Amino acid sequence: MIRRFSPRRLRALLVKEAIQMRRDRITFAMMLGVPLILLVLFGFAINTDPKRLPAALVSATQDRYTRAIVTALELTGYYRFEHAGVSATEAEALLERGAVSFIVTVPSDFGRRVERGDDPQILIEADATDPAIASGAISTLGQVAAEALLHERHAEAQAAEAARSQLRVVVHRRYNPEGITQYNIVPGLLGVILQMTMVMMTSIALTREIERGTMENLLAMPATAFEIMLGKVLPYFGVGAVQVLVILVAAKSLFGVPFVGGLWLLLLGVLIFVLSMVILGYTISTFARTQMQAMQLTFFFFLPSILLSGFMFPFRGMPGWAQILGELFPLTHFLRLVRAVMLKGADIQNVSGPVFALLGFVAAFSLIALARFRRTLD
Repeated sequence: MIRRFSPRRLRALLVKEAIQMRRDRITFAMMLGVPLILLVLFGFAINTDPKRLPAALVSATQDRYTRAIVTALELTGYYRFEHAGVSATEAEALLERGAVSFIVTVPSDFGRRVERGDDPQILIEADATDPAIASGAISTLGQVAAEALLHERHAEAQAAEAARSQLRVVVHRRYNPEGITQYNIVPGLLGVILQMTMVMMTSIALTREIERGTMENLLAMPATAFEIMLGKVLPYFGVGAVQVLVILVAAKSLFGVPFVGGLWLLLLGVLIFVLSMVILGYTISTFARTQMQAMQLTFFFFLPSILLSGFMFPFRGMPGWAQILGELFPLTHFLRLVRAVMLKGADIQNVSGPVFALLGFVAAFSLIALARFRRTLD
């Protein structure tokens, strides 16, 4: 029997769907939250031409020519000399830790060479692990430094070209001299893939138990909340180990990404990161009532994490408030660790900051997961 179209039945169905959407607060929040997050992040936080990058100055003397060049570089907006007058060893350590993006070295006889017109030169060492950071700042070096030197010497217009040709700016792109983008992207993919799979699979695991009604069997067992959490998260370490092996082999064989650091240090960082991700997924499952809600919450976390971590866009190119938010995501600290170990050959001292940050996330997520487990399953 074919029934005629009824506006009253349609209205009743629409009211029913509206009530169901209102009750499903997670889905409703996703509908409003995701567009707002994308608008804010892409409109305000994302910047492909980062400015005010931290730099270190290595100079034995502080003559007027050195001060003129440093001032001119700061006025370009690309450089911020946070460490002035440090030694070469200190500057090298800062570059390895990622505390600075540039090292500007001015020779001790720079002023005398300028006065004599004897081919003065300065050295700029750039952290090229992220080619997007170094490209814009390096492109302004030669002209800005030469014009600053001409202004300080009060050079005449006729001698401008000759004086400009006398100054040599030597640029060394450290860790990635050819500016190959894969050297930056592929190590970052290790963290992105692990985050996406570990959080999603673990968050669905407990939610699936609740939906199928098998959680009651687990609660009937003489097991504590901590034991149940370990039983749920530890099996996914095997999945993560396989993913790490595949990505590292592909990075070396397919893309030729250099691996100059210690393998044990990288595996230690991966172990802590995977542990934080699976516990985060377990925490998400204590908030979600269905597998669909678990996937939605995972996506809600994954979206700002990948945008604010420095994977897709330069971290230092974002405004201060966005960098503060980016520090709240484990992926941000893992990317610093994996890139420092693989590309810079950093040791445990240089990556101690990211390691302790990841350990802090493990402790925080564990406390929240255990608290939520007891409260939601009473």
